[in-house]
Amino acid sequence: MIRALYSAASGMTAQQLNVDNIAHNLANANTSGFKSRRAQFQDLLYQTLQQPGASSSQQTSIPTGLQLGLGTRASSNEIIFTQGDFSQTSNPLDIVIQGRGFFQVLQPTGQLAYTRSGNFHLNRDGVMCTSDGSLLNPQITIPQNAQSITIATDGTVSYTLPNEPSAQVGGQIQLADFQNPAGLNSIGQNLYLPTDSSGDPVIAAPGGQEGLGTLMQGYTEQSNVSVVQEFVNLIVAQRAYEANSKVVKAADEMYQQMNNVTTQ
Repeated sequence: MIRALYSAASGMTAQQLNVDNIAHNLANANTSGFKSRRAQFQDLLYQTLQQPGASSSQQTSIPTGLQLGLGTRASSNEIIFTQGDFSQTSNPLDIVIQGRGFFQVLQPTGQLAYTRSGNFHLNRDGVMCTSDGSLLNPQITIPQNAQSITIATDGTVSYTLPNEPSAQVGGQIQLADFQNPAGLNSIGQNLYLPTDSSGDPVIAAPGGQEGLGTLMQGYTEQSNVSVVQEFVNLIVAQRAYEANSKVVKAADEMYQQMNNVTTQ
């Protein structure tokens, strides 16, 4: 029964973390470019009372054995990089990536970070940046008197100036890709940093031979959180937590009965 108490307690702790993960997903259901996380668990050590396959005689062996597990623990909460829905904004600086890839963002510290959120703005110098002022990398500058801005599917940014019939090229947006995007480190603000698990970024133009996605101007990528699925996961987590709490209660009642027997 000692095992039952600790195993059930570990199950309650795991489901509490599961609910925390679900709450985070639901809180970001309307966050542009947000990618949901899926909690994953694994069983703990086993106490082997009888080894499977051990010899029971000279000619026979034990077919199954007797092993008692000691509960569960959270092993990871993997980032799910499925494509979110597109929302039309008609803002020329809103961009979505159709397929694989990340925008490169230069942080104030000088470190490059990566994001799927394509809500860009112009700072006072006319440089494309994120809502918190981090610059898009490579840097793209749009003149103050530009009349229209066009972003092609291959990332080429062009604009027109007054009294000039031909468009001017302001630069080309480059995307980054990773061998294992789920291994990226989330640092908030829709930004990710590479790790040894994710691998080094592969930089290329959108829609190239490297398999990177193409760009679409005037749209934003919404969160890929399924609110319905998260509520289903929440119900399952609640029931699992309740079941484990009942195991704790049952084990406690069994201990109480044993104590009553020994005191009589």
